[in-house]
Order: sequence, then structure tokens, then C-alpha cells
Amino acid sequence: MLTLVIVLLVVWAVLAVLGFAIKGLLWLAIIGLILFLGTLIISFVRRSARKSKS
Repeated sequence: MLTLVIVLLVVWAVLAVLGFAIKGLLWLAIIGLILFLGTLIISFVRRSARKSKS
């Protein structure tokens, strides 16, 4: 599960960088940043919920 989160974070970061590098693809950067932050927040919430159960 952790490897999936890391892969998703890398993919979203690459999309964000490409979107900022190519000015016509600014929408791609915005989507990449939103997905990056969403994945990061969800992974932290799940990890903290899992630790509080044990």
C-alpha cells in the first residue's frame, strides 16, 4: 500500500512539473497539485487512523 502511495505521489508531482513547464498545460499542473495533496492527506489520515486503533 505504501508503494502505491509513493508511486501516485511521484506521478502527481511529475504532472504538476510538466504543467508548469509547458505554459499551455497549466490545467495539468493544477490537477497534478490537487491530486498530489489529496493523496498525501488521505495517506496521512489512514496511517494515523491505523495507529490509533492499535
